[in-house]
Amino acid sequence: MRTRIDALKAISPRSFDVCVIGGGATGLGSALDAQLRGLSTVLIDAGDFVSQTSSASTKLVHGGVRYLQQAVERCDVGQFQMVRKALHERIYMLKAAPFLARPLELLVPCFSWWQLGYMAIGMKLYEMIAGRASLFPSRILSKSAAARKLPTLRMEHVSGAVSYADGQFDDARYGMTLAASFASQGGELLNYARAVGFTRSAAGRLTAVEVEDQLTGKRFTLQAKVFLNCTGPFADSIRLMAHPGATPRLRVSKGIHILLPLEGIRSETALLIPKTEDGRVIFAIPWFGSLLVGTTEDEIEHGTEMVATEKEIVYLLKYVNQYLNCEFGPSDVKAAFAGARPLVASKGAVDTKKLVRDHEVELDERSGLISILGGKWTTYRAMAEDGINHVMRALDGAFKASMTRRFKLAGAEGYSAALWQQLVKDFGISAASAHHLSEKFGSNATDVLRFAAATSNGLEPLYKSSAVLCGEVLYTIRNEMATSIEDVLARRVGLEFHDWQACIDAAETTGRLLGSEMNWSSEATRKAIEAYMVKLKRQARLAAISLKD
Repeated sequence: MRTRIDALKAISPRSFDVCVIGGGATGLGSALDAQLRGLSTVLIDAGDFVSQTSSASTKLVHGGVRYLQQAVERCDVGQFQMVRKALHERIYMLKAAPFLARPLELLVPCFSWWQLGYMAIGMKLYEMIAGRASLFPSRILSKSAAARKLPTLRMEHVSGAVSYADGQFDDARYGMTLAASFASQGGELLNYARAVGFTRSAAGRLTAVEVEDQLTGKRFTLQAKVFLNCTGPFADSIRLMAHPGATPRLRVSKGIHILLPLEGIRSETALLIPKTEDGRVIFAIPWFGSLLVGTTEDEIEHGTEMVATEKEIVYLLKYVNQYLNCEFGPSDVKAAFAGARPLVASKGAVDTKKLVRDHEVELDERSGLISILGGKWTTYRAMAEDGINHVMRALDGAFKASMTRRFKLAGAEGYSAALWQQLVKDFGISAASAHHLSEKFGSNATDVLRFAAATSNGLEPLYKSSAVLCGEVLYTIRNEMATSIEDVLARRVGLEFHDWQACIDAAETTGRLLGSEMNWSSEATRKAIEAYMVKLKRQARLAAISLKD
């Protein structure tokens, strides 16, 4: 990827075939698809890449067991088709970046022989739908086998369990890898670049977008033949900007997740809590040394702040403690995050947890704007393919098929699970740092470490006992357009999604590295560090999470 300054210089004087608005999973996937089909493509995002919905998922690559259950119980063809699509897309995600996505075993406890049989049949149906894309067979576990598989599972009233397979991935880093892959194919992209208005032809068709640089306040114009709206929960705002009379289509729900000590589960197997009092499912998943628990789902108004509250955290803890032999309280929570999910409004649906997560591509005949609405992470590639098919038709050019089903993302070529051992040998870093780097960058971890080794203190830990290295942080600033402490600690190295106290410990060094690279004054650097800590501590206060100074 270019530096942000170089990207600005490269973008502003050019005209493109397609301008993608929105740098989440769908936008980045669409931009990559378009570029691979030979379309000159630019992508802009009002904030940082994958800084909203796409980094606040449950970190699962899955078809959706709950959606399959709803499909069967309601004879809902739409739900069934969505599950089928997601299960077939699942394997593409896992193969495109094996260092970021992998199979995961999940356990569903059952409390009667009838429930055990019902769940076992359901999981076999799940496998049948996946077909050759199935990961490994589901199986029924006796009560004793379930206890061995998940030692901390409360066994009172448990008759047995069903084990099944889905996928797990690092959502924020997967998004950043999509960005790097797009850039490696010649695409142009820019974060903190907000679309604030459109220019139209005499016929009312969009010809250019006015962009405001959120870091400097300066404005510039981007010209393109087609504009693709991939802004997730914010899609209606772009639709209305292009066509003020458009009818809003989206409903938005909020989901939160919490991170707990992994000792609460003492297993690499995940737990699916099959039903809560209000009809949801909750996952408790081992994730990079922590226990990830989520999610809640409540419909919200646009503009609701995406922070986890104490009430929402208590809700999740209630079910974790009910199913696991532990007594977690708010003080045990290491980190939390919240995200808004875009749900396409459908006739007669009143409850967001019952809405289909499938996507829809909309063409506004008046302005020519193409919008991808709804969807979920697992189907991002299919959503992008669908969206770019519409773009190709709008361009009236020779239609080219998508190339993304077999495309390997940056860092996938030459990657092996044993890479970390070679990194330890070649660079003398700790096993923890080697695992961390290979799981974030894949085979490109070697390039990151070469860069780190060539910089002053580059192979030193970011803070005491940290697996993150100072040189890794510097690499993301110079090569991945990180412009703030949050950009680095949340979406580039992933620390903010694991441990807020560690972020407090890392903030000063990260701020100084940023300040040096961005030519900030010492006062500006101090304010940036202070602002990040204030923001994180406020979020911790709302979530009743205790942090040290």
